[in-house]
Amino acid sequence: MRGLPILVSIILFSISLVTSKSYPNSVVDTFLQCLPKHYRNPSKPIAKAIYTPTHPSFQSVYELHTYNLRVLTQANATHKPMAIVAALHESHVQAAVICAKESGLQVRIRSGGHDYEGLSFSSSVPFVIIDLSNLRSIKIDMKTETAWVQAGATTGELYYRIAEKSKVHAFPAGVCTTLGIGGHFTGGGYGNMLRKFGLSIDNVVDAQLINAKGRILNRKSMGEDVFWAIRGGGGTSFGIILSWKIKLVRVPPKVTVFQVAKTLEQGATVLVHKWLQVSHKLDKDIFIRIMPVTVAGTGNGNSTVRVSFIGHYLGRTNRLLPLVNASFPELGLQRKDCTEMSWIESTLYWAGFPNGTSTDVLLNRVPNKVFFKTKSDYLKNVMPKAGLETLWKVMMEIGNMWMQMSPYGGRMAEISESETAFAHRAGTLYLVQYTAHWSEGSSEATKKYVELMRKLYAEMAPYVSTKPREAFLNYRDLDIGSNNTDFEAAKVYGAKYFKGNFQRLAEVKAKIDPHNFFKNEQSIPPFPSF
Repeated sequence: MRGLPILVSIILFSISLVTSKSYPNSVVDTFLQCLPKHYRNPSKPIAKAIYTPTHPSFQSVYELHTYNLRVLTQANATHKPMAIVAALHESHVQAAVICAKESGLQVRIRSGGHDYEGLSFSSSVPFVIIDLSNLRSIKIDMKTETAWVQAGATTGELYYRIAEKSKVHAFPAGVCTTLGIGGHFTGGGYGNMLRKFGLSIDNVVDAQLINAKGRILNRKSMGEDVFWAIRGGGGTSFGIILSWKIKLVRVPPKVTVFQVAKTLEQGATVLVHKWLQVSHKLDKDIFIRIMPVTVAGTGNGNSTVRVSFIGHYLGRTNRLLPLVNASFPELGLQRKDCTEMSWIESTLYWAGFPNGTSTDVLLNRVPNKVFFKTKSDYLKNVMPKAGLETLWKVMMEIGNMWMQMSPYGGRMAEISESETAFAHRAGTLYLVQYTAHWSEGSSEATKKYVELMRKLYAEMAPYVSTKPREAFLNYRDLDIGSNNTDFEAAKVYGAKYFKGNFQRLAEVKAKIDPHNFFKNEQSIPPFPSF
């Protein structure tokens, strides 16, 4: 203990070398000087985890784990952090929480940087980023068929490590392989096995959470209410997820993938309408997503829409074909459309990698950056052909656009809306994602595409869920409301994301974070006490 004051002095000096001299006696200096007093791992000095705007690597660290250039461009101008704590040890996260709270700074929590509105790396208020991307260990126990996965690991890394241990185990999560586990799971986490195994959170059995006091809690110490809330309720409202304990699922040695594409001229509208009637009722082992995208037309040069029917089956082709053709013969699925492969190979297929790509690509952690705006919907009824025709019309007007419709049913319909905070369960037929993308970096281009997406969203209103018009948290959309302090105002977006679970989430928030330290522009405020 005698050496502790000396150690703290050394670390304070190290931090002073990387802090901004333009903030004398400021809140950020208070924050930075507080940090070395609250971490407990001398082998990993916290000074090495700190980046301020004058640090030569600040901008590269800031931009490395960002996804949406639309948000990043704006953030670079006005909404950048005062500091980044790229934690190398869990005690760095604890220190950052304690010191941000003492300094009056807000925190933004980033694992993979995929927040569609950039709330993990951007804000209009003074803030620091707690970056978890270095906390990425994955410890798999095949005896219990479980794994502890730190928040900074990616879905690709998780898939890769599972496959190292077993050819017949997997985990149900997103098809994008650069998603940070921390954020992906807190919004639910879904992929092409949700009809068989449910969401990622339906296969989580424990977690580690840092609360507003900087304490590390597990399922037992946080309590069942908090454990319920962080599974689908957006963990950043309640604390910082350090790691998840998951249960692996068993899959066959071979799965089958397929893709069939049709343009509007080839009858895609009729085919999609039939798909809407049957795909949520197929065998649980079958998942068929549609992905409409605008493409160049033939002849007169006008655009059209091409719809790809992309399938995943937990089994071999000879069992798949009769199952699909009995319920959906219109698709015309044939053996030549199908490819059998291992589950780990199927993760590459779904991520869009060419056949033969090495699974080592799953270890690539950095997302591709694009300008985009996404909105989401849920379908409770089959969309009529008139709705599809309206959709195609606006898609062609937008031009640079794609969308996805993913079927629910199966296991998703068997889980109660209140079992976890994720409420979109029985009665939900499809999740819809609309995405416009562009390459121009101008504010005019951004304004154009954002307004076109809002038009599309308005045009779809008659055909989607109502009262509330539901939305998917992991496809975050600030257009549906933003407020992190007023309960009544937050109910606007809270009802869309969480339906009837919003009030319980706010009540849990009032217990674990009554002073609303953990917040962002679309978080859950504490339920008011009267």
